[in-house]
Amino acid sequence: MSVARVKKNDTVVVVAGADVGKTGKVLQINPVTQRAVVEGVRLLKKAIRKSQDNPQGGIVEKEGTMAVSNLMLFCPQCKAGVRIKRVRDGEKPARKCKGCGHSFDG
Repeated sequence: MSVARVKKNDTVVVVAGADVGKTGKVLQINPVTQRAVVEGVRLLKKAIRKSQDNPQGGIVEKEGTMAVSNLMLFCPQCKAGVRIKRVRDGEKPARKCKGCGHSFDG
């Protein structure tokens, strides 16, 4: 397993697939399968059976997973998806934008 480029609560841009250009917040990451759930991206329709919790039933849209390789971190200063470099800030490693140097960790 490699070191994660994208972490939970990061803002990312989709660079490949059907949702190219969409941005969203990472809701969940699965490091084993290298897949992420991004808010508002790759929406799937799921049929819900009638129950006490959902008396109406029907069809619900929810986010599906997508490969982490299809995502890039969104830099608020560059206003684009960017590659990152890893640097040490004291004891902790940090992720920084290769273009402008914006720090994504704290």
